Amino acid sequence: MPRIKSPALLVAESGADREGHGLARTMGLFQLICFGVGAIVGTGIFVGLSDSVAQAGPAVVVSFVLAAITCVFTAFSFAELGGAIPVSGSSYSFAYAGLGETTAFLVGWCLLLEYGISISAVAVGWSQYVNELLHSLVGWQLPAALSAGPGDGGVVNLPAVIVIAMGCVLLVRGVRESARATAAMAAVKLAILLAFCAIGFSAFKDGNLTPFAPAGLGGIGAGTTAAFFSYIGFDAITTAGEEAKNPRRDIPVAILVCMGIVTLLYCAVALAATGAIGGDAVGGRPAALSYVVNQVTGSSVGGGVIAFGAVVAIASVVLAVMYGQTRILMSMSRDGLVPRVFEKVSPRTATPVAGTLIVAVVFAVPAAFASLDAVVDLCTIGTLAIMAVVNIAVIALRRREPGLPRTFRVPLYPVLPLLGVGFCLYLMYETGWTAWLQFAAFLVVGLAVYAAYGRRHSRLAAAADVTPDAAEREPLGV
Repeated sequence: MPRIKSPALLVAESGADREGHGLARTMGLFQLICFGVGAIVGTGIFVGLSDSVAQAGPAVVVSFVLAAITCVFTAFSFAELGGAIPVSGSSYSFAYAGLGETTAFLVGWCLLLEYGISISAVAVGWSQYVNELLHSLVGWQLPAALSAGPGDGGVVNLPAVIVIAMGCVLLVRGVRESARATAAMAAVKLAILLAFCAIGFSAFKDGNLTPFAPAGLGGIGAGTTAAFFSYIGFDAITTAGEEAKNPRRDIPVAILVCMGIVTLLYCAVALAATGAIGGDAVGGRPAALSYVVNQVTGSSVGGGVIAFGAVVAIASVVLAVMYGQTRILMSMSRDGLVPRVFEKVSPRTATPVAGTLIVAVVFAVPAAFASLDAVVDLCTIGTLAIMAVVNIAVIALRRREPGLPRTFRVPLYPVLPLLGVGFCLYLMYETGWTAWLQFAAFLVVGLAVYAAYGRRHSRLAAAADVTPDAAEREPLGV
């Protein structure tokens, strides 16, 4: 049976009270909301909107709503667990408490995929809008050799490396500085997207929304899977559990507020874009939002403003997702499942400096040289699998730990967690068999890594003074 780590033990080991491992509690509710918006709103809407429209047409609004419903069900579960277990491990720690060490390691393994590909993909998207901004400002762009990887017709994607390096510098300096930067960038990108909506709706024509769903229900389903990528990152709020001033109260509120803001914003942007120039003109077009504004205003100035907003927005996503990745690795390192270098915290900056530098270097390489289109579906299916596990963990912990203090409880339990699992499985199915094969291979590699390193170095087994095989036979307790 699985090695289970109790929520009380997770909180006790969280590091806030251990010299040399403590993270400073500096983030209030407003900073958490800004952090959440910063983690979510970026490449998905500025770059990925055109892909969703190409699948669903103007019905992309329905796709965004369906993707949001999937996320909202799971957001309730994240809110309950984030308030009950306020540690930096997020879904990895929730799985450890609810389903055991093996599942937790695979969740952490999938989080490396979710956050790692997100960092690299977002950085590549940032490069597109940097060129768009340069073209608007000075009529010049970076040569393809320096703004795209070999798979996209270039040599090295230099802007992608630069934005990852900037995020790394901010994170190393301290959480307070990172939170301030994220809040400022969140305000800028929200203002830019609201301005885009105003411009788009000024040219809105009903005829541009017909046919509303040119590819039918199948297109809406495919568009939902593509739109889901736009919501990836809301779970990063729970990685701030050890740096929030009042995590049990603020984390659930921040998650739900962020989901509401982002869903309304995405639907408004999608409706404004397709209503202004039509789904055919938006679908599959790079830097689509800038193109829409240029078409509506007849000038490149507005498109340049949108490009500036995209540059800011996408940079904030890189910052937030890198933050989440380092905190996940820190939690796994404390448990002995990955090398100890990731748990070391600088006493001067109260940040995991070495872990942050390693994450930046590792994920700058694919951003610089690889075309990531082929693995976006793999990232999506891995993220959906994590979300399904979190919903199951809520049910498991309700049974195992009925007396656990919960500042937020999932409404209509267990219906909503079960619906969350069902929606996740549906979207996983929509990714296609190629993504499933990639995901299966990825999990096999993860199990091999766990067997070779994590299982042998597990501190939970060592603390219990049992062999790994004996630990596996401990009762589940449900």
